[in-house]
Amino acid sequence: MEFTRLGKTGLQVSRICLGCMTYGAPATGELKAGRQAWALDEEESQPFLRQALDLGINFFDTANVYSSGASEAVLGKFLKANVRRESVVIATKVHGVMRDEPNGQGLSRKAIFFELDQSLRRLQTDYVDLYQIHRWDYQTPIEEILEALHDLVKTGKVRYIGASSMYAWQFAKALYLADLHGWTRFVSMQNHYNLLYREEEREMLGLCQSEGIGVIPWSPLARGRLTRPWQSEHTKRFETDQFGRSMYSQTEDADRRVVDRLGELAEKRGVPRAQLALAWLLGKPVVTSPIVGATKLHHLQDAAAAMSLQLTPAEVSALEEPYKPHPVLGFS
Repeated sequence: MEFTRLGKTGLQVSRICLGCMTYGAPATGELKAGRQAWALDEEESQPFLRQALDLGINFFDTANVYSSGASEAVLGKFLKANVRRESVVIATKVHGVMRDEPNGQGLSRKAIFFELDQSLRRLQTDYVDLYQIHRWDYQTPIEEILEALHDLVKTGKVRYIGASSMYAWQFAKALYLADLHGWTRFVSMQNHYNLLYREEEREMLGLCQSEGIGVIPWSPLARGRLTRPWQSEHTKRFETDQFGRSMYSQTEDADRRVVDRLGELAEKRGVPRAQLALAWLLGKPVVTSPIVGATKLHHLQDAAAAMSLQLTPAEVSALEEPYKPHPVLGFS
């Protein structure tokens, strides 16, 4: 496994981050709120968490909303039983709906402080390495959010703070205000970026490169669309993941051409499509560590192998050529 610094920090993270949205508890019976039908339960999750450690992955990303907190609980229990706390980097997120009541979501000072304590309890740790705002909160002043996050860093409960999908002007404003007030700065951006969605190249990636922000893309394989032929058999996640389907439903014709081109090049190179798509992403200097989900053991093997797959400039151009502009996806 290769390691690199997260942005301008001294924190060393693996070039592959294991995304834990898949792990926790599936939606069954009355337990459906905040849960997905394709999620794996604790027992089913163990082999993938173990494989990540065996591959040398030290970077794990989850969120309080994943399986209504069960993802954090499964991850925390596994890590506590199998590794020293200081040997891993745990990232989680806050913003989404956790309770159907006032202050049960969002980024108010009250919500941030309460939800962090709940996350720490589920993760069975007294600090989070990277605490991220899951989305921009239009109801709460950004100054309130930044000061609350700064205060959490000063308490020692949070080591670094990060952000996720938003407009570049919003992220630039947050960085400016943090500098202006002497508050802790965001060190990472978890954004939507893959061969099927490259709108982040217009402004966000340039901003991150200029400001020394670590980029840790989510959905690097476009919810599995970059792992198989366009007309192949659909997975359970594809059929039940309404959020993923809504993101790509408007651009199917353009996306099909990218997927076909990826398949042609993968066949020529004799490698899995996923490996090639991740190699393209890892080849971008601004990208720190793609967040890869895994529900089959070869998923992480492909991700690890992608680190050593070097693409020629001609291959990169061939993969990028079919792309067409997309509407903004993944900000909500």
